[in-house]
Amino acid sequence: QVQLVESGGGLVQPGGSLRLSCAASGTIVSINNMGWYRQAPGKQRELVATITSGLSTNYADSVKVRFTISRDNAKKTVYLQMNSLKPEDTAVYYCNADALSYSGGLYRRQGYWGQGTQVTVSS
Repeated sequence: QVQLVESGGGLVQPGGSLRLSCAASGTIVSINNMGWYRQAPGKQRELVATITSGLSTNYADSVKVRFTISRDNAKKTVYLQMNSLKPEDTAVYYCNADALSYSGGLYRRQGYWGQGTQVTVSS
């Protein structure tokens, strides 16, 4: 019903930048909150940043000032601009969307996850 496809991960040196994108597709009626989470090896998945449909944002303390979340509602896409990257930012980054979809005569609201994109910060 709803698919999220992330792109933009990769290997970057400390202090570098990356921009992640996540595009939603499917039988979407509306998308409320969208966000980015990350999971480092041996650690639990943690929130990085979220953004509402009205463009209000929230960030984890560890990424404030360095990361910027944005979205294009017309394109159903959320972005994460990551600057001044540190080795501790290394993780798989997952996109999340709280979406209302319509299929088979039924409306369904639930959270969806992308497949994840690897970000590695290393010299």
